[in-house]
Order: sequence, then structure tokens, then C-alpha cells
Amino acid sequence: MSRTRRTFSRCWAAPALAVVAVLVPPSPVQAEEIPKAPGHRLVAPYVGAPAVADPLPGEAPPQHPYLAPNGRSGMHADAAGSGTYPWNGPLGERPVVDSEKMAALGGECATVTFDSAGRIVTVCGTFKGFLVKLLDPESLDTLAEYALPQRPSTVEAITRLDFSRIFKDTSGGAYSYLDEQDRLVLADSRQHVLRLAHRQLPDGSWEFEVEDEWDLTSHVPHDCVSWTNLYPRGECDPVTSVMPDWEGRIWWVTRQGRIGTVDPDTGAVRSIRLAGEEIQNSFSVAEDGVSIVSDHALYSFRADADDTPRALWRQPYDRGTGAKPGSVNQGSGTTPDLFGAHGERYVAITDNADDRMNVLVYRRDADVPAEQRLVCKVPVFGSGASTTDNSLISWGNSLVVENNYGYENVTSLTFGRSVVGGATRIDVRADGSGCDTVWESDVRSPSTVPKLSTTAGLLYFYEKDPNRLGIDAWYLTAVDFRTGERRWKRLVGTGPSYDNNWAPITLGPDGTAYVGVFNGLAAVRDSGRRQ
Repeated sequence: MSRTRRTFSRCWAAPALAVVAVLVPPSPVQAEEIPKAPGHRLVAPYVGAPAVADPLPGEAPPQHPYLAPNGRSGMHADAAGSGTYPWNGPLGERPVVDSEKMAALGGECATVTFDSAGRIVTVCGTFKGFLVKLLDPESLDTLAEYALPQRPSTVEAITRLDFSRIFKDTSGGAYSYLDEQDRLVLADSRQHVLRLAHRQLPDGSWEFEVEDEWDLTSHVPHDCVSWTNLYPRGECDPVTSVMPDWEGRIWWVTRQGRIGTVDPDTGAVRSIRLAGEEIQNSFSVAEDGVSIVSDHALYSFRADADDTPRALWRQPYDRGTGAKPGSVNQGSGTTPDLFGAHGERYVAITDNADDRMNVLVYRRDADVPAEQRLVCKVPVFGSGASTTDNSLISWGNSLVVENNYGYENVTSLTFGRSVVGGATRIDVRADGSGCDTVWESDVRSPSTVPKLSTTAGLLYFYEKDPNRLGIDAWYLTAVDFRTGERRWKRLVGTGPSYDNNWAPITLGPDGTAYVGVFNGLAAVRDSGRRQ
């Protein structure tokens, strides 16, 4: 166990710590807009009409005691992975777009969280390494940043000229969360779990501080590619995601199927391994357990008395015969959704069946007989062209799934190309006897994690239509949750720099929709809300 407290302010750390050096500017770094590719004046800037907020009935997921308030804490909005927000997103009232370019190449900001004052705490990926950033939510100016160690996949991409390694790497801080004290928790590429706080100094500038650090290398193989170790002989198993359980333990998972816990008070680490199984997705947590999906099966876990993870049940699913275009690996691409109305407790994922992907809903109580666990198996999208690598949206007994088939990386959809697309809403019947398809939409959302505003009744997708002129135009699209109809869409930008490359949409407490894009972060807000 290694537990330290380090402060980084407005100077480089000592040479011995150069790999984790942090530069905090004395004043905010002004946002530089992400450049648009030619053609943005030849496509419609706005289509549709403003929506009127129409709140949805139902109850929000329970508030996790060790996470920031629902909607502020992580990529999937809450511990249940619902992808829902208890405030409006943009309604389409003359929406305006801002953006911040984070790097000359790359810079995508995936997980976007909000501290108690509304400031953005995010992790942005560059070719030099991931940067934890504190941003002003209105101007997108950088207030402070903290440099994480470079990931092995970046070194491999450069030395072996295989950039697909970066695009399909979910480790190194991509999945992080903001806790109940506004601290960002993540696992870096050294197999260390960090807890980062941010604070304002007397001169008005901001800094990040490492409050706690836990070393997992005694449990996780770490002979990884680096600039000083280009040809390692041992095993490297990146940590892909971290989340707390209801008792405050920090759970972590690795790509090669290791599952573990850290006791934040003692620093004790416990772990097990799912032999022969891979974990590329994040996971979800409720009071009754931790739900984790591997590329073979869905699991529910609890911690034993000594904090060692123990599987309550395991449910295999159809993993198909190979990874599809639009999938990171051969298996489910969804973080489990924990949901249910009327006292029911369900968990939902998708499978990787060869012909048509299925939405799978299970009863998650530990005492359910195995033969009664499956509630429904619903095929979605067209034959031979269905997959998703993004979490479902869940609200009440409803689920929404999108089709990512055909998307691989930022080179996939250049020159006006798009994907077959599609989104579907499925509802579990009130009596739990099965599921029904409510609507199907032709929205083309290649790779984003879509979101739902429960107060507006609107779903938000990041859409790209085919274009005969070869223009790559990316739109924020609002879809009616009840009917599946598009209400409006607003042009965000053109060209590969505005490709979101698996990053989510995030709805801010002030009604702004943020989209992580290849070159940084874009923001769409109604003009009346712009300050």
C-alpha cells in the first residue's frame, strides 16, 4: 500500500518526479476554439423547432453516499448507470456552440463531472498523456491541470504505427468519478488509484492536489510498454475503471478480468480474477451489489468480510463469434444498467449475438433461481448490422439503446460517410412478464453515450448523416423520449476534430450539453442561458 499526499502548484515538480509533473497557470488559459473543416457553411446550422419541457414521471436512481450528486459524478451520470439528468438540457432555443481545443492533436475530454460550484472536472486524452482539467463551465477556460502518466497504448501506437490501440483503450483514467467531497478518483497507467482534490490559492489561481494514492501493482501485472521498456517480457494488465460501493470501498477492474477493492481507510487491497475473461466497460453499483460485465458473462458481486470480491451470481450471454465493427472487443459493449419501477430490481446489458444484437434484462436479486433470472431478450436493429459499445439509458421500466455498427475510430466516417444507425426504446412490462418495443428511430449516432433529461423529456444524441459533398457535419440532436421523434438538431462542427470517438454527451446543471470530441470539448446551450 502506498498512500501519499502531494501538492502541485504553479511550477514543474523536481526532475525525479517529471513523469507526474503538473503545471498550474497563474491565470486561466483562454479557450481556443476547435477549428471547423471546410463545408460548415454548406450544411444547415439548425433543423427543427424548440421543444417545451415535458417532465417524465418516475423516480430518479438512489443517490450514492460516496458519489457527487446524481448528474454530476461520472460518465453515466449516477451509480446505476442510468444516463439520466434531473435538470433540462438545451431545449433548442437558438442554441449556440462553444468549444475548447485541448491539444494540437487529440485532446478529447470523455468523462465530464461537475463540482459543487458547477466547475467542470474532466479527463482529456492527448498523445502526450491524459490531463485532468478544471474548466470554467461558461468560457471553457482551463483553471488548472494535472498530467497523468502516458498510457502504454500511446507508446505502442507511435512505435508500431498502430493507432487503433489508442482508440480501443479504456484504461488510464478514461473512466473516473467525482466523489461526495468533489475529489476525482481514477486509476492511472501505473496501476495506481488516485484521489485528486482541487483548491483555489490566495492569489485566485487553482491547483490539483493528490490527497491519496493506492498502489495496486502487488495485485496487477505491470510490465508495460514505455519509452524505457519498449519490449517487455512480462504481463501488463491495465486498470480500466473504478467505482465506490455503498460502504465506501473503492472497487476496480482490469482489462484481463481482475476485480478488486481498496479500503480507503487502511489501504488494504483485495482481488480475484475471472480467468480467461476480459473487462473493457465500466460497472454499476447499488445497495444490493456491484454489477460487472465481462466479455463472457454478467455478474453481481458483494465484498466478503475481508473485502474480497465474491460473485453472488453469474449469467453467461451470447458473445458471438467475433468483435463487430463498432465494438471494442468480443462481448457486451454496455456498462450494466440498474433500474426498475414498482419495487422491481433489474439489470440490463446487450449481448454480441452474430446476426442481431439483443437487449437482455435480468432480475438482479441474489435469491432468484437461474432459470427465472432472464426477463426478456429483445433483438434490435437490422440483420447483420447491429452492435453497441455504449451504455443503455434507463428510466423507470424503460430502456433506450443506440446502434454503433460500422464505427471504428475517427477515420471511419470521413468524406461524408455515416453508419446505418438507429435507436430503440424497450419497456419492461409492469408485471415483469417480458418486454415490448415502444418505438424505433433512424437517428444516426455513431459512437456517443446518449443521455436523457428527465425534466425536459428529451434524449440527446450526437448525430452524423451521410453527405454527398463529402462534408462531415456533426449535430447535437434532441429526440422525444415518449415518441422517438426528432425535435431539433444543431450543428456542432465539421471534420474529424468534431468526431466524438466514443465520448459521451454530458448535461450540465445550467442546461448546457457538453460533448467530448476528438480535439477537445464542445458545449451547446440555449442562447438565453448564455452568460
